[in-house]
Amino acid sequence: MGNIRVVDTIWAGYDGFLESEKKIAKYILENRIEVLNMTISELSEACNTSNASVSRFCRKIGMNSFHHFKIALARDEVDEGVKYESSNKISISDVRGSLNNILSNKIEELTATINMMDSDELKEVISSLMKAQNVQVMAIGNTIPVAMDLAFKLNELGIKTSAGPVWEGQFAYTLNLGKNDMLIAISNSGESKKVFEAVKVAKKNGAKTVGITNNIKSAIGREVDHHIQTATREKLFLDEICFSRISAATVVEILFLFLVNEIKDSHTRISMAEESYADVKL
Repeated sequence: MGNIRVVDTIWAGYDGFLESEKKIAKYILENRIEVLNMTISELSEACNTSNASVSRFCRKIGMNSFHHFKIALARDEVDEGVKYESSNKISISDVRGSLNNILSNKIEELTATINMMDSDELKEVISSLMKAQNVQVMAIGNTIPVAMDLAFKLNELGIKTSAGPVWEGQFAYTLNLGKNDMLIAISNSGESKKVFEAVKVAKKNGAKTVGITNNIKSAIGREVDHHIQTATREKLFLDEICFSRISAATVVEILFLFLVNEIKDSHTRISMAEESYADVKL
């Protein structure tokens, strides 16, 4: 496992927080430097909550106390050399400043995704992909394009893969998966009921299951055989709305690049595929 910063732990658990905990989390994420100099009473007042709520929040993210939390937050800043100069402000009146804020948060999003990757898990996923007879990539909503991109890339490498925009069609395919097959479930929250249902069916049939989600403790994260954790920073801008596909798409690129390196005839396979539809691209 990479070095997981305390802010990454907060982001990963955000969807599972109570409303009072989300207020604390949001304040910390938007005021990290200021929080380093606050007492527990000052933070609870700023969040319109109680000292006890802050203490419970700290324990929920794996910290023994508020003091322990502040030490971890300060250590992260020093270790990573991060200067949190960006904010969540986006305004047409300050396009350049807004663009810089978006860029800074996207860089942090990708950095956190890479840092949270477990090397052993990644090796297992890549090994299983290379052995799988059939692979299905399951997604719902705005992550469907990511699923279809992964399917396209795997098929180019000679790994028979299915993905589609219609859940009923996807689920019908899931019913046919067996012990030599694999299901890859992509869900930002990890709580998509339809994707979770597909994971359960695939496991029952003996297929290997992989989850790509923001939260290993989510329903999908707990159910799958292997989990790749992603990070998102969209809630910093849009509160409860989460639409980002960048982290999941980055995982797709990572899997593809490792597979290209591991599959001996990968370049030949990709060249043949590209040549077959070269005229379509003109």
